[in-house]
Amino acid sequence: MTTPDLPDHIAIVDDDREIRELLATYLRKHGFKVSLAADGRQLHALLERDAIDLVVLDLMMPGEDGLAVCRTLRAGRHQGLPILMLTARDEEADRILGLEMGADDYLTKPFAARELMARIRSVLRRTRMLPPNLRVSEPASVIRFGDWRLDTTARHLLDAGGTMVALSGAEYRLLRVLLDHPQRVLNRDQLLNLTQGRGVDLFDRSIDLLVSRLRQRLGDGAREPRYIKTVRNEGYVFCAAVEPAP
Repeated sequence: MTTPDLPDHIAIVDDDREIRELLATYLRKHGFKVSLAADGRQLHALLERDAIDLVVLDLMMPGEDGLAVCRTLRAGRHQGLPILMLTARDEEADRILGLEMGADDYLTKPFAARELMARIRSVLRRTRMLPPNLRVSEPASVIRFGDWRLDTTARHLLDAGGTMVALSGAEYRLLRVLLDHPQRVLNRDQLLNLTQGRGVDLFDRSIDLLVSRLRQRLGDGAREPRYIKTVRNEGYVFCAAVEPAP
């Protein structure tokens, strides 16, 4: 991550040269440092030589598409790098897959450049710090629930044997919210606002997808959940006891 004295460094990955350059011009005008890549190969080369704070990743690209690039980043040493995915308006299934692959947020085309900038700033802000309403009250840096421990300093989820389970940034933020509000029903709008800083639109399924991914990480079944219970027509509740680890 950059220091306060340096601009945030954004990588724009899109096979359309005109779109890349238009977005770069706008973001540079508003204080960002921008690097451009036409495909996944150029992005990987860029990550090897520069410190990138966020990737704006187009989903539809020839060869290695955005989903494949996102999957590769989440499986490698750049797994914590924030990703904002750009999708076409009629590609709901691909947007869902992008979130499942670990994208932090998405923006549908066509979009206004100022909306992209607002989304970038929102993702960067919530990636770097938890707002006050997400801070847990326990002084301990490790929280225990069931067979799991969450190290809130290193942001590591540890199973009963001490093995680390990787979490994307969005999964970590959702787990923190749930652990800070156990036994309390939180609706989708509350969860989306707390984890992504925006409200729900009619067709937004990102919270449901995040819950599904987090359940998979925890080995939690939707029918007989130990941790995250669905409350019909209301939202979700974290039903396990939460306590600071000794």
